[in-house]
Amino acid sequence: MNRDFSDVLTDGPWKHEFVSANGARFHVALAEPAQKPAPLVILLHAFPQFWWAWRNQIPALVDAGYRVAAMEMRGTGASDKPPTGYDMATRTRDVAGVIRSLGEQNAVIIGHGLGGATAWAMASLQPSVTRAVAALSAPHPAHVHTSTRTTLTRAAYAQISLFRVPTLAEKTLVKPEALAKMMNSWAHVKFSQQDIDVYANALGIPFAAHNSLEPMRWYKHSLPTPLGRRFLQSVRTPVTIPALQLQGANDHQLRRESASVDASAFCMNLRYEVINDAGFFLPEEAPQAVNSIITDWLKDSVESLAD
Repeated sequence: MNRDFSDVLTDGPWKHEFVSANGARFHVALAEPAQKPAPLVILLHAFPQFWWAWRNQIPALVDAGYRVAAMEMRGTGASDKPPTGYDMATRTRDVAGVIRSLGEQNAVIIGHGLGGATAWAMASLQPSVTRAVAALSAPHPAHVHTSTRTTLTRAAYAQISLFRVPTLAEKTLVKPEALAKMMNSWAHVKFSQQDIDVYANALGIPFAAHNSLEPMRWYKHSLPTPLGRRFLQSVRTPVTIPALQLQGANDHQLRRESASVDASAFCMNLRYEVINDAGFFLPEEAPQAVNSIITDWLKDSVESLAD
C-alpha cells in the first residue's frame, strides 16, 4: 500500500503546520492555550517514532499554560527527508530554526531517546534559543564518565549495531510484527497492536525508514572521527539552565546505574527522577507520571523561564 505524509496528520486537540527552517520543511503538531503569550515547549520524539508519541503530553502542557510544538525531526513523518544532515549539529540547527519560524526567540526543549540527546545538545550548541532542557530515557551525550557501551544494555548495544547493516533494518522496521518485537523488547508496558500499526504506517512513508536510522548510524560511525570528537567537546560545557532527566526503572535499553552520571557532572540545576513500572518509552508507558513531573518542574522553573 502506498503511503504519504498525510498518514501522520492525525486529528486531535492540535493543528498541523509546516514551517521552514535550516533549508528544509518541518511538520509540527501545534497547540496553544487560550491565554497568550505563552512560553513555547518543543517536543522531540525518539527513534523509531514520530510526533504522535507525545499525544498524551500535548494537552497536559497546554492546560499548564504552555504553547506546545511536537516537532517531527528531519527524515521522519511529514517533515522533509533530504539525503544529508543527520548529524547532531544539524539537528540542533533544525530545532533552533523551527523555534524562530514559530515566531519565538527561545523555548523549553523536551526530548525522548534520540530526541533527548538532541535536547541535551541544544543547551551547548544552541544556548541562545534554549530556556530549559528535559531528557527522557536519554543520558547526557558527553561520554566523559560513561561511554555508549556502558550506558546501553548488552542487548541494546547489539541491536543498535545491527542498524549499521544497509537495507536490512529498513526492511525490518516497516513490518508490524518485527517492529512490535523490537519496541516491546525496549518497553515494560507493551504496545497495543493498534499503536504498532500507527508507527509502522509512518515508517512506510517513502524514505522514512531509511532516514529515521541515519541519526543512529551517525552516532555509531562518527563519534570516533574528528567530527564526532568536536561534537563531544562542544557538549562538555556546563549546563546552567534548568535541566530534567527521567529514567524508567524497567528500561531494557539503558543501564539505570549509569544513566545520570554525566548529566550530574555537567548540569548545575538538575532534577533526576526514576519512574517505576516503566521502560524506555516513558511518554506512552507512564503518561500521567511524565505529565505530572514535567509540569511540576516547569512550574518550579517558571521564574528562570520568564523573560
